[in-house]
Amino acid sequence: MPTHAPAVLVLEDGRTFHGEAFGAEGETFGEAVFNTGMTGYQETLTDPSYHRQVVVMTAPHVGNTGVNDEDPESRRIWVAGYVVRDPARVPSSWRSRRTLDEELAAQGVVGISGVDTRALTRHLRERGAMRVGISTTESDPAALLERVRASGEMAGSELAGEVSTTEAYVVPAVGERRLRVAALDLGIKTMTPHRMAERGIEVHVLPATSTLEDVLAVSPDGLFYSNGPGDPAATTRQVELLQAALDAGVPYFGICFGNQLFGRALGLGTFKLVYGHRGINQPVMDRTTGKVEVTAHNHGFAVAWPEGVGHDEAFATRWGPASVSHVCLNDDVVEGLELRSPDGDLLGFSVQYHPEAAAGPHDAAYLFDRFVDLMQSRGRSAAGPATAASTGGN
Repeated sequence: MPTHAPAVLVLEDGRTFHGEAFGAEGETFGEAVFNTGMTGYQETLTDPSYHRQVVVMTAPHVGNTGVNDEDPESRRIWVAGYVVRDPARVPSSWRSRRTLDEELAAQGVVGISGVDTRALTRHLRERGAMRVGISTTESDPAALLERVRASGEMAGSELAGEVSTTEAYVVPAVGERRLRVAALDLGIKTMTPHRMAERGIEVHVLPATSTLEDVLAVSPDGLFYSNGPGDPAATTRQVELLQAALDAGVPYFGICFGNQLFGRALGLGTFKLVYGHRGINQPVMDRTTGKVEVTAHNHGFAVAWPEGVGHDEAFATRWGPASVSHVCLNDDVVEGLELRSPDGDLLGFSVQYHPEAAAGPHDAAYLFDRFVDLMQSRGRSAAGPATAASTGGN
């Protein structure tokens, strides 16, 4: 077996772990977070929501199935660094094309193996997510600690623009086109527009910097906001766009970061969780149906409960009453919102988790159907203005 260079991991509070290089050699910095998923590491690595985060895998054995060319959720690996306890020596899967170690090295992702990830995870649970550095070139933990403390923090960072597409593109509907959606790419995963396309939706994926004019130019039946990285409190342009879209009567659906921005558009606050939700086994109740779903999460920020409003009460907005529609059964965190007109018609909704992922495995897939129903109930269909616009420049 090939030998690996020594590596060191230093948290901003000085806690230090030693191990071996895993992936590329060098040095990296980011926010240390942990993921509790037992599988799906390729999806985690390529999720743009992990931009500028160093991911600690709680599963002790990682890399078993290697890396294939079918499962990436975006064009590249986005994690800033990767921490595992016991990497697989030889991958075992007929779909595997190369090892995880080789893929990390090829994409320049610095990682560390041989770390007591249980002790590291317990530390992050007790002290909270914090900045971290991994280095194969610096042997002095004190020197690395200085650079860790000089690195950027996640709070206050606007990152969606760093991961978004720079040019609009279209994901065609599977079969007959029934509807058209403008999807704002804040860090969108490949599977998300695919789930909509399966339902006959033509998805126009737009850059994070898009304006209301850009959205309306595709004559959408609905507006979708994707997942993404960064602090929602530092993201103002997209909140203003969403408010303008609601003023224009465009039905809305958002997930993850799109839920946080929906909350801010409705006048709610957001806050940073102590260590976040990252995994595929999170129980969430849909309070509109009473159903409990097993869901996939990846978020370090959350929407604050409406101040002075009971858990079962609606709160007023300029468009009509809004309410908390989903809640995490582990810690009572807001996991979804819905907005209705004064007459009770649904205008928009969002969830904090990932309905495109297979955690339940398909407990949350109904949300895409709910979006279809919402758009159709608003009386806008592909037979209307969207058809005329389809001959345009897209």
